[in-house]
Order: sequence, then C-alpha cells, then structure tokens
Amino acid sequence: MVSPFFDSSQPAILGFDPGRQKCGVAVMGLDRSLFYCEVIPAEEAIATIQSLRQQFPISILVMGDQTSSKEWKQKLGSSLSEPLRIVMVDERFSTLEARDRYWQMYPPKGLSRLLPQGIRTLPRPIDDIVAILLIERYLGRLTA
Repeated sequence: MVSPFFDSSQPAILGFDPGRQKCGVAVMGLDRSLFYCEVIPAEEAIATIQSLRQQFPISILVMGDQTSSKEWKQKLGSSLSEPLRIVMVDERFSTLEARDRYWQMYPPKGLSRLLPQGIRTLPRPIDDIVAILLIERYLGRLTA
C-alpha cells in the first residue's frame, strides 16, 4: 500500500521486520506519516528494499533485533547496491502490540466486532504493522 500523501521533501525511515519465510516492511516520514507497508516473502526482501529506496528518500533502515536479525543485517549490508545505515531496535512484545494496532487500524465489522479482541482471529499476517511499530520505537527513542 503506497500513500497518496507522500511528501518527497522529508526524509523517510524504512522499517523492516525480518523473518525466515516472510518479512514486514514499512516506510514512514519523520512526522510519522505512513507512506507504505506490506508483508512480503523473505526471498523478495532485498529487491523490495531496493525498489523502495528508489521511490522514497530513505535515510535509515530500522530493524527488529530478534528472529534472524543478525543474518539479515549481514545480508542487507552485502546485498544492497548503496550502503544504508541500519539501526537495531528492541522488538520484544511487538507482535502483541501489533495485534492491538491491527484492530485499531482495521476495526472489525459485522458480528466479529462483538467478540472480545483477545479471541478474534487476525485475517492476515501483521509483520508490516510490526515494521511500523519498530519505526515508532526508534522515533520514540530519539525524542526521549
């Protein structure tokens, strides 16, 4: 999903939630405007990041520090055509937080809205929302 409200004059941050099968990516401006988010197959991650760097003025990549992050950091460092600063962010509890954020972003409709949030089934992977949260954690760290 690419936002129609993209402002190319402000630097952007790429959030990356690495995984073995799938990865979450998000692009956000410094003003916390969300420009892009998507869950992609892990084998498409490098190409997707390259493409996003051509579309947005990405100044930094923020990545979770848990599952396979060390391998991904090394892979990104050696595979990207132009070097990109990579910052590791604590991603503990980010999946739980992303579940809550999902229902804020996409409120349930119909009978499912009557179910308690804890027993609702997510209709899709939320790795992209984790990537958004990683950017927000990084920006929160800068302003704290």
